[in-house]
Amino acid sequence: MFIGRKYFELEHVVLRPFKLFDAADVYEYASDEDTLRYLTWYGLKSLDDAADFVKKYYMTVPGIYAIEDISSKKCIGCFELKRIPRDEKVVFGYVLNRKFWGRGYMTEVLCSMINYVFEELKINRVEAIHYSPNLASGRVMEKAGMRKEGLGVEEVKLKGSFCDVVHYGLTKRQWQENR
Repeated sequence: MFIGRKYFELEHVVLRPFKLFDAADVYEYASDEDTLRYLTWYGLKSLDDAADFVKKYYMTVPGIYAIEDISSKKCIGCFELKRIPRDEKVVFGYVLNRKFWGRGYMTEVLCSMINYVFEELKINRVEAIHYSPNLASGRVMEKAGMRKEGLGVEEVKLKGSFCDVVHYGLTKRQWQENR
């Protein structure tokens, strides 16, 4: 099910396949309104919902990784790497438990995954988006070397209100020039 490698051990976190025992940790971040504020997803209502979601989605969709904090062994989020072979590109998405915001974990993960897809998967381009109010996510993308490419005005409906979407990208050529 995975795209390339299954495990990535970084300095502060491990990216690994989800396991059913992650359900309680997933429920913790996927039921938290602050964590979900900038997602179109409304989250999970119970631990049973979390277990079902982990089993049916996180454990079956290719390219989805649990983000595990090395020191606590806790699943603190999710990172998705969606490969689009025809266009030789990868689209990234992520969510992180708000208790772990501001520690540099997502920047560490995104930098590592950008290097991985360009070096090992031989991809030409990576992309990610964030909704305009989520400035922290944009900063993560910029710290990882991604470039702001445009703005989709009122592109999505986020929790009942139209919201602008900020598009980021990076080509392999741009990545090589910045190394």
